[in-house]
Amino acid sequence: MSGRKRASGISLIGFLMLLGVIGFFGYMAMRLVPMYLEYMGIVKAMEQMRAEPNAGNMSPEEIRRDLMFKLSTQYVDEAAIPAQAIRIVRENNAMTLRITYERRVPFLYNLELLGNFDKTMSLSNRNGE
Repeated sequence: MSGRKRASGISLIGFLMLLGVIGFFGYMAMRLVPMYLEYMGIVKAMEQMRAEPNAGNMSPEEIRRDLMFKLSTQYVDEAAIPAQAIRIVRENNAMTLRITYERRVPFLYNLELLGNFDKTMSLSNRNGE
């Protein structure tokens, strides 16, 4: 006189739908992670530039040249950062470095993922020198 036991778990169709959702977000992550790793390399190169002993006294050409070298050591492609994206400005006797760019990554067919990145950093020493 025992009742029938109900089967518990996920059906094949439910499993395939779950697999599709996980696959979609996994693919999205595979497309986005390199874009953010590139950005983190840019930030690290900017921090290395700020750590230079007399970065605040360098000319904009020297800063640009050193920054491009540091970006290459961080495996950032030169084509990823256009020349107009790097701005070096001297304000109130302090040098400021700003990198603003957007990155488009193909996603599905005619869809793209767009990332807008903007980082500003003062190159003067913390002591104000």
